[in-house]
Amino acid sequence: MIGIIIAAAGKSERFQAAGGQGNKLNSVLGIQTLFEKTLDNSIRSGLPIHVVTRTENQGVINSCLQFNIPFSLLNSHGLGESIAFGVRNTAHWDGWLIHLADMPYVNSELFIKVAEELEKWPLVRPIYNKMPAHPVGISAKYRQQLMDLSGDDGAKSILQHHFVYQLDINDANIIRDIDYPTFDDK
Repeated sequence: MIGIIIAAAGKSERFQAAGGQGNKLNSVLGIQTLFEKTLDNSIRSGLPIHVVTRTENQGVINSCLQFNIPFSLLNSHGLGESIAFGVRNTAHWDGWLIHLADMPYVNSELFIKVAEELEKWPLVRPIYNKMPAHPVGISAKYRQQLMDLSGDDGAKSILQHHFVYQLDINDANIIRDIDYPTFDDK
């Protein structure tokens, strides 16, 4: 089984430094919060989902409860730690699509496509215009390395030292995250 880990345990420091209030994942984006839109696109893929979030992020926790999505609570010190915690809590999976909660424009079809390629390749990364994107697919071959991650570099240490199958995608939304309080809903 391949599933999606949504990393939602950030502190929203850039967002708040730019004048945003609270955690950016709970900011309204159209008719949903940023996190609800990300979660909705993930749910539409039909893949299992596990969310890693902070203990105080009640908005994310409530969304997970509303849609019966498993989650883990972690006062994370970085993306690597969040990924490691999520993988430890889904260690029975055969692979993980690592996705960032502040990337609400990634559509469900891309999750499916990356999961399909992960059946053939141990590491899969969508690319837009030669830029690395998300979600990143990582097979169980790297389970222990994922569980050993720490810091804020995510899975870069794995991706930099092994062959990564690159999936060319012509959609700028796969590199579009939200770090600042002024954004548009496209």
